[in-house]
Order: sequence, then C-alpha cells, then structure tokens
Amino acid sequence: MPHRRTLPNRLIEFCLLAVCFSLTVTSAAAEAGWKAGTAAAMITPEKPMWMAGYGHRDKPSEGALHPLWIKVLALEDAGGRRAIVLSSDLLGVPQSVYRHTVHALKEQFGLEPSQIVLTASHTHCGPVLRGALYDVYPLDDQQKTLIETYSVELEAKIVQSVGEALSKLAPARLHAGQGITRFAVNRRNNLEPDVSKLRESNALQGPVDHSVPVLTVTAPAGELRAVLFGYACHNTTLSFYQWCGDYAGFAQIALQRSHPGAVALFFMGCGADQNPLPRREVALAERYGQMLAAAVEEVLLQNPAPVEPKLRTSLEMVTLNLGAQPTSEELQKMTIGQTNYLSRWAARLLDQSKSGQPFIRTYPYPVQVWKLGDRQLWITLGGEVVVDYALRFKQEYGAEVWVAGYCNDVMAYIPSARVLKEDVPPVASGRWGYEGNTSMYVYGLPAHRWADDIEELIAASVQRLVHRVKATEQQGGE
Repeated sequence: MPHRRTLPNRLIEFCLLAVCFSLTVTSAAAEAGWKAGTAAAMITPEKPMWMAGYGHRDKPSEGALHPLWIKVLALEDAGGRRAIVLSSDLLGVPQSVYRHTVHALKEQFGLEPSQIVLTASHTHCGPVLRGALYDVYPLDDQQKTLIETYSVELEAKIVQSVGEALSKLAPARLHAGQGITRFAVNRRNNLEPDVSKLRESNALQGPVDHSVPVLTVTAPAGELRAVLFGYACHNTTLSFYQWCGDYAGFAQIALQRSHPGAVALFFMGCGADQNPLPRREVALAERYGQMLAAAVEEVLLQNPAPVEPKLRTSLEMVTLNLGAQPTSEELQKMTIGQTNYLSRWAARLLDQSKSGQPFIRTYPYPVQVWKLGDRQLWITLGGEVVVDYALRFKQEYGAEVWVAGYCNDVMAYIPSARVLKEDVPPVASGRWGYEGNTSMYVYGLPAHRWADDIEELIAASVQRLVHRVKATEQQGGE
C-alpha cells in the first residue's frame, strides 16, 4: 500500500477558515442592501419670537399648540453611498442656514451638498430665521438677537441629528409608492369664500397636484422604521400666534401614533399657488392632516414597489436672473405713508443705494436630482415653487417622479412662465399678481420680479441632472 501524504492539521484548519470566510463574504455581498437611520430633535423656541409667514402679525408668539421638530433620515446604498433628508417645521431654510449647515456636514461627515436635502414644511406657525423676512416685521435689536441665537442653535441641532442618524445606520428595505388626497385648492383660480360651493358642484378651477409621494423604510423583519411623504399645498390653515406644524404637523403626529417607533417626515411639493381651503380653524388643520395621513396609510396597504439599493445624487446652483430693479423714485414713493413691509423694503434699498452698494442682479438657485433604485427620481427645488413645475416634470420624466419645492433655500416665489406672464401689471384678475410679482418685496430681493427665462433655466438644469444621475449609474460610479 503506497504511502499517503496528509496535510498538517493547522494547514487544514487554515484552508477551512479561508473557505468559510470566502463563503461569508460572498453571502454578505449577495445580501447587501440599504441601510437607514433616523433621528429627531425638538426645535420649539423657548422664548416668544416673531413668527414667519403672515405679514399681518403684530406681536411675537404666544405658546405652542404642539411642538416643532426637525427629523433626519440617513440612507446608505449597497455601494456605501450615503445621503440624508431633513424635514423641518419651518417656513423655509434660508441661504445662510443652508450654507453653514452643509459646510459643517462636509467637515464632520464627509457629505457633499448633493447628498443633503434640507426641506421645510412651510408652516406659517414657525419662527423667523436669520436673514429672512426681516422687512416684513418691525424687528427690534432684541428680537434680532433672539433670531440669531435661535438660528445658531438650530444649525447645531441639525448637525447633531444628522450625526445621530448616521450612527444608527442599520439594514433596511425601501419601498416607494404614490397616493392621493384632494384638499389642496388653486388659490389663484378660486376665491376663498366660494370654495365650498365650487367643491360641491365640482367646479374648482386651475392646475393642482393632489399626489402623495411615499417612501417607506422598514427593518428586515418588516416593521416600519420611517416614512417620508409629501404634498403640494401651503401649510396655511392656521394664522394665530401659537407654534404649530399645521396640517403637515398633524399628519406626522397621526402616522407616528399609528406606527409606534417609526419616524414620519414631511416634504412640501410645488404648492406655492395651492391652499388648504377652507381654513383658519384648528379642527380643519387636524382634518387635513388626518386626510394626508390616510393617503399615506393607503399606500402602505398597497404593498408599494421595492427600491433597489442604489443611490445617485446630483446638484447644481443655477444662476437665475432678476427682472427690472426698482428706481430711486419708485422706492421713495413706497416709503411714504403707512409703515409696513413695503416701506421697510424700500427704505432699506434706498439706504443701500445711497451707500454705493449695487443691487444684486442674479441669485444662486439650488436644483437637485436623486435617483433611488432603478426607477424613482426625486427632483428638489429651492423657493416657493408653483404647481406648473411639478406637472411639467411629471409629463417629461414620468407620472411617478417626485417633485419638491422649499428645499435647500427659500428665497422667493418661483413662478412658471405662465404665472409670470399673468402677473405682469396691470393683472387681468384680482387674484393674480402676488406669486409672479409683488412677493419679491416680501422676501427682500431688489427687483419687482424674476426675469422671463426663469422656468427654462430651471428646466434645463433638471434635464442636465436627470441625465447625470442616469449616466453615472451606467458608468458604475458617482
């Protein structure tokens, strides 16, 4: 019998370990998927402050109906690419807060601006923030100090919450779907007192977007961990002096009550010309919130489509042109008479002109596109965007595309070419004029309106970014 050579025991053990390691790596690669983490922080001001959103307010806040929140959803795909979404009970995230925050997130977590979406619900029952709407209210030095202090603390809470969400990244599954609810009304085409009768006779006019985009995040075992959802309608049900998230706040409360342990995050669609009507009652805000939550729940019951663990992000700061700037004579006339936002705007610009500082003629505007999985596109735009943009991009990129406004900066209304044309003075309708023209005074920009090319500049940027995220995926990189 010939002598048979045997491998040493230690070598056999090494080979077995190597095989097991290889199988483990192969198995892990095969099962690699999404990771997700969440965090939330209360941001209700502790002291009375001026509330953002309504020019008629003549005093600071008086308590809270319910708390204000920021919430963060952190995502990581199978290739290790990360992104974060922040929802907030704020009128908007001003340019200075956005810039400070993305700089800090880059420094601390290596996140690029394209990987960050800072959204605001546009509640009109949230605080004034640094550098935004200062002409609207008679702010004294004490109030400006409160605003600055609050804004600094808000930035710190955002960074802290992002860090917490990233630290909680854990295996997850994502699903995307779309529901519907119909309380949003085009405010340009329907007089508010007539809405109830018009609705009864099915006679409401004007473009709307009643879709409810939904992204669900579940643990591998199936329990809901987070739900991100949107709607294109102003959060203007309430106009009192209490902190409140309006209908979007009530919707998030309802969803979190129904799904203990889950985090609900809201983003605003292109609702700049859409209102919840009728309004002005807490019961109505709660009803609209329940309707929106029910639309989300319906999507959850429909087994929304799984989202493959692939993430692509892209962003541009597009140079938008301002239209005609006011003359010194116009500004001087605006300072005469009653003191209000218009006279404060005019007086500030006069002082700037006299000091030799030229007015800005362009504005850096954030346009962002994400692709989640193989199909889901999410377009996010800055400013108060009218509904025409959502309808246009759904026609161009598919009915399931999500389009959000109020992201990464809210500097003014963003009218479409149609709205801009309708709002050329003298306007043909008493309901027209604000979104395309006079709203610039509220936000403090030194112009009567945007230049006529605003829609095409934004649309061209979206087209470039959509092409970029698709081409990036085909190339296998970022």
